[in-house]
Amino acid sequence: MGLNPDGEQADTFEHVDAARLFDVEQDSGSARHLDTTHLDTGHWGPTPTKRSRFRKVAWIVVVCLIAALSGTFAAVAPHAASAAIESEGSSGERSEAAAVLPVVKPATVVASPASGAKQVNPAAPVTISVKDGTLVRVSLTSAQGKTVDGALTPDGLSWTASTPLEFNSSYTFNYTVADAAGRLTSKTGSFTTVSTQNEADAAMYPLDGAKVGVAQPLQLTFSEPVVNKAAVEKAIKVTSTSGQVGAFHWFSDTMVRYRPENFWAANSTVTVDLKLFGVDFGNGQIGNFNKTNTFKIGDKKVAVADAVAHTFTVSVNDQQVGEWPDTMGDTRFPSARGYLVLMEKYRVEHMDASTIGLKPGDPAYYGQLDVNYATRLTPSGEFIHQATDSALPYIGVTNLSHGCIGLGPDGAKWVFDNMTTGDVVQVVNTQGDYANFDDGFGDWNIPWAQYAN
Repeated sequence: MGLNPDGEQADTFEHVDAARLFDVEQDSGSARHLDTTHLDTGHWGPTPTKRSRFRKVAWIVVVCLIAALSGTFAAVAPHAASAAIESEGSSGERSEAAAVLPVVKPATVVASPASGAKQVNPAAPVTISVKDGTLVRVSLTSAQGKTVDGALTPDGLSWTASTPLEFNSSYTFNYTVADAAGRLTSKTGSFTTVSTQNEADAAMYPLDGAKVGVAQPLQLTFSEPVVNKAAVEKAIKVTSTSGQVGAFHWFSDTMVRYRPENFWAANSTVTVDLKLFGVDFGNGQIGNFNKTNTFKIGDKKVAVADAVAHTFTVSVNDQQVGEWPDTMGDTRFPSARGYLVLMEKYRVEHMDASTIGLKPGDPAYYGQLDVNYATRLTPSGEFIHQATDSALPYIGVTNLSHGCIGLGPDGAKWVFDNMTTGDVVQVVNTQGDYANFDDGFGDWNIPWAQYAN
């Protein structure tokens, strides 16, 4: 502060030096404490406007210097104040590339069956696969808490169930997947398998482990109509120790048979490998089982019943072992012709004339009676049996039965004791027609070219 020429006290402004206001430490680049006590060292004089402007300018300089020392220096001089780069692993997903941080694609998971799927074929493969990531863990459980086994591929890109599912069941899958940055995502889904009403079954004859004759065809009866017949045939593999190759023949949508071109080889074994689990029968019907059955073939036993010679001749392994007189169907009820396969045997069989349409008063009506040593040839009622007492005088002489082959006590008992299911009788010189396909096993009466087509 000084005096004016008149000797009065006057306001003076000290020179504001940035070096006085800020002591910047050159080696560290950091700003020390800002001392502002020197900004106003005197009292206000007669020129307050100039003083106000001076103070405003001084404060602007201060603010600018503070900003420069903090943010601006960091932006233009990274070596003076460096910022840490954010880890992609802890950041959100990026959909656009940045100058420093690359894009990490989100992992894409495909589940088969998809979550929410219904009527899933229990034989269908269950898989979880991932793109742009790896599977960490996968589980598949039924509604009852049963775990379905499965395995991850070594590269972690897919998981596949290793055991089949069950029908009419609900399943839940859980998985955890990691993307390329190591971020984990877990998801849950569920699906249901084919319901009970769409579950198809089948029954096989001969039964597993049975022993039958050389003329016994294999028969499969399905619980539901089969539309995809080729798919079902492909799922059934029939082999024989004799090396014989056969063919399927569909008699209806629910019944198919299989036989070789000629009779099965004597004393061979036939194996039937049924892989029907998961096979689509058509109309949404799915096969429900896999099974392997075997049956054995016995000696070759063939009988020839001659309606003109009135004889019944039997051979075993192509060697004749016996011949007996017979009586067969009369002109009104002629015996069925061709090959008839033995089906079942009864020591005593009850017969009723009404089952073949006869009523009291009809000349052929015989009422009800029991016969001995009855061996069934057709479901409609043809048997080999011991002739009734009234018919015994006519065996070897004339035909007077209602289609059955009547033998004397010795012949009928020999057939009952020595012949069995699958053995065959060839009926010749009769006026009867071939038995219908559903009336016993008339398969051998169909020419091979037609049967195998």
